[in-house]
Amino acid sequence: MAKLSEYIKLARPNHYVKNGFVWIPLFFGHKLNDLQAVFNTFWAFFAFCLTASVVYVLNDLLDVQEDRLHPVKKLRPIASGSITSKQATRFLLIFLVLAISLSFIFLSNNILFILMAYLFLNLAYSFSLKHIAVIDVVCIATGFVLRVFAGGIAAEVPVSHWLVIMVFLLAIFLALAKRRDDLILNAQGHNKARRSLPNYNMDFVSHSMVAMTSITIVSYILYTVSPEVVSKHGTNQLYLTTFWVVIGFLRYMQITFVHQISGSPTTVLLRDIFLQVVLVLWLITFYLLLYVFN
Repeated sequence: MAKLSEYIKLARPNHYVKNGFVWIPLFFGHKLNDLQAVFNTFWAFFAFCLTASVVYVLNDLLDVQEDRLHPVKKLRPIASGSITSKQATRFLLIFLVLAISLSFIFLSNNILFILMAYLFLNLAYSFSLKHIAVIDVVCIATGFVLRVFAGGIAAEVPVSHWLVIMVFLLAIFLALAKRRDDLILNAQGHNKARRSLPNYNMDFVSHSMVAMTSITIVSYILYTVSPEVVSKHGTNQLYLTTFWVVIGFLRYMQITFVHQISGSPTTVLLRDIFLQVVLVLWLITFYLLLYVFN
């Protein structure tokens, strides 16, 4: 019987940090002090974590042969053989039932609808769309936008067009960084099985990352000085948070282009103290501007 530690690895709880996007509407909607909104957002976050694990297990089941050709992914439980396909399927179904049940009990039908949309998007991605260049990164980015909409419904905060645009652009940037890492591994003789790679090359991906960085930073600056945003948050000092955004992008670009490490944005964030400090300082600056000095 597989060890508990192998099932934990299969669920990939370290990747739950991506579901932190569910909390964004609560934070920017001035609802950190609203206990009901916090309670609803927590359950939305938890449901997304369970659903994300379902997606991860499904991908591992479908990509087991490809993963065995990858220098890192070959260590995953299914690819390594520490968990059988039958055991993984049972695990997947348990998490799926839990996610749906908790959504029925604690969340609105609209959030359940978004969870199902996220699940079906990832089904389409796993079976077909991940093999189509550009569409694959768009699917990843759309998943992040769905998280934000779920958080908005949970906290009863309207999701602004600014938030949708910036989350989408940031997710495209991160997904392109992953593709760049795939290209590096491919050149080294690994990861030959990813079918979308022939339609990518290093120049295209690198230039696209630079473009996404530029567009995202400009969009963020426009957001901080927008009259509607200034009026909504009651401060014209939000532009001060731009410095952390610029520094964060520069650091991630350094990790990607200089250190050649960008295969997993989650791993990069969890291991890089520099990025962690920048993210915390960005959050603290925003918190002070929205909740303390406002």
